[in-house]
Amino acid sequence: MDQAELSIEQVLKRDIPWETYMNTKLVSAKGLQLLRRYDKKPESARAQLLDEDGPAYVHLFVSILRDIFKEETVEYVLALIYEMLSANPTRARLFHDESLANEDTYEPFLRLLWKGNWFIQEKSCKILAWIISARPKAGNAVIGNGIDDVLKGLVEWLCAQLKQPSHPTRGIPIAINCLSSLLKEPVVRSSFVQADGVKLLVPLISPASTQQSMQLLYEICLCVWLLSYYEPAIEYLATSRTMQRLTEVVKNSTKEKVVRVVILTFRNLLPKGTFGAQMVDLGLPHIIQSLKTKPWSDEDLLDALNQLEEGLKDKIKKLSSFDKYKQEVLLGHLDWNPMHKEANFWRENVTCFEENDFQILRVLLTILDTSSDPRSLAVACFDISQFIQYHAAGRVIVADLKAKERVMKLMNHENAEVTKNALLCIQRLLLGAKYASFLQA
Repeated sequence: MDQAELSIEQVLKRDIPWETYMNTKLVSAKGLQLLRRYDKKPESARAQLLDEDGPAYVHLFVSILRDIFKEETVEYVLALIYEMLSANPTRARLFHDESLANEDTYEPFLRLLWKGNWFIQEKSCKILAWIISARPKAGNAVIGNGIDDVLKGLVEWLCAQLKQPSHPTRGIPIAINCLSSLLKEPVVRSSFVQADGVKLLVPLISPASTQQSMQLLYEICLCVWLLSYYEPAIEYLATSRTMQRLTEVVKNSTKEKVVRVVILTFRNLLPKGTFGAQMVDLGLPHIIQSLKTKPWSDEDLLDALNQLEEGLKDKIKKLSSFDKYKQEVLLGHLDWNPMHKEANFWRENVTCFEENDFQILRVLLTILDTSSDPRSLAVACFDISQFIQYHAAGRVIVADLKAKERVMKLMNHENAEVTKNALLCIQRLLLGAKYASFLQA
């Protein structure tokens, strides 16, 4: 049978030759005694044994996984542990019992993530997540030796699943499920961002149709919400299509828990950086009004909708036209919004382009090099030509930034809109401000 499709029930039907393992000293006599009392017994009997002697069983199971490499036996012990923890996740505390202080209870599961078949990988991942979440806490500090390395190792595997899943349909869901509980941990957040995990997560945000995909979408959005508390992650969320994707989700989702976690994410991000401007551009004020008319039962969601509505109203009052323009450029997706062709906008704001060593002008030039979207390329060419026309030293500044070569390349672009605006930009660059006013698009 394909190991990826193995079930816990099928694995636990196996008869494992524990006596043989004792004869070869891979299981102790005491271990064999514990196994005979536990294995193949009813759930109630096993529960009583775990209540009475839980740490001894944890020690035994971890020892078997450390010392025995036969696949069928490894799968069997993982199934026993998985069954024990899924029936009662608080049993994961047994792995942190004082009697196991000198035992590395994480190592076998971390190793098996990379070594085993899919059944082994999946169960090891879930068990690790349970054990990590059950770590004892003293005050605000979490107790645990070498836990940072364990978390980094697990995050590495989770990111590998998002990038290239070991199982075509279950690799990504199991990774997201674990991340949605582990991203509460500061070390997990930093490791996830360092491993470029946010870049792998954002493309997965899209409206769901089936019940199964709805749960996955909820957990993806939960991950984004947890990351919205972490500054380095916020920096990436601001420059990706996260806001557009979350807006599509909230517009198309009827599942209350999905809408709730997205709105809570928006509320977190509203005061930070350029998120407020993005929300206004995406029409979120209107979407919030529409959402408020629906019969939600969750008080947190209703409060968050009201807070977000008020926050957006305040943001609109403060948002200058150049802020909106800057936001559009920084996102790298340009369109023919009215401000691009408004003479007043350029007269009033052209000196704002000087901020941060002409940052926005440099980003426009980067768009010419990197964008594959014809509309963005056309608008960028037009905006550079507008800067040349309206800034007293526009022609010199643009020439110094080596714009001519980049625009010239677009003169032969297959899209007519791009070539037209590239030509206009070159004309203004070559003719200078004196004659530029005659060359209106």
